Amino acid sequence: MIIPFRAMFLAVLACCVGVLGFGLYLQHGLHLEPCPLCILQRMAFLAIGLTALLAFLLNPGIVGRMFFGLLIALFSAVGAAVAGRNIWLQHLPPDKVPECGPGLDYLMDTFPLIKALPMVLQGSGECAKVAWTMLGLSIPAWALGWFLVFLMAGVAALFLRERVKGR
Repeated sequence: MIIPFRAMFLAVLACCVGVLGFGLYLQHGLHLEPCPLCILQRMAFLAIGLTALLAFLLNPGIVGRMFFGLLIALFSAVGAAVAGRNIWLQHLPPDKVPECGPGLDYLMDTFPLIKALPMVLQGSGECAKVAWTMLGLSIPAWALGWFLVFLMAGVAALFLRERVKGR
């Protein structure tokens, strides 16, 4: 399969901007406060988008394209893992849902990153709450879908070739 990678990186960037913009609409327009896992997912989308922006602007050769593809794949895999954890928490029976814990801001201010991150990844009661759905899917389920799309784009940048002019 032959892919124009610069256009693909631009499409990934545009989708990340759209996903992040929609997240901001949910937060500020519909007043849905993001849980700590949702914030980590936003950070993953931001990392993917910035990587795609750099790849688009630099228009690298094969090695650079593979490097940016690897970064996008890694950020997508991390985001997918966080979204998967969030989905798992949402499907727990009510008696198994962990207690609501302190917010991400408090954890990051109080603890070093190496201690705060595992606490955030454990999730809490607010991470188990389904506050919005579309077509029966919650926010983390939609995020997981987007992370998988971006993972495929990153893998494509790693392994597929681009059409050479004149062929």
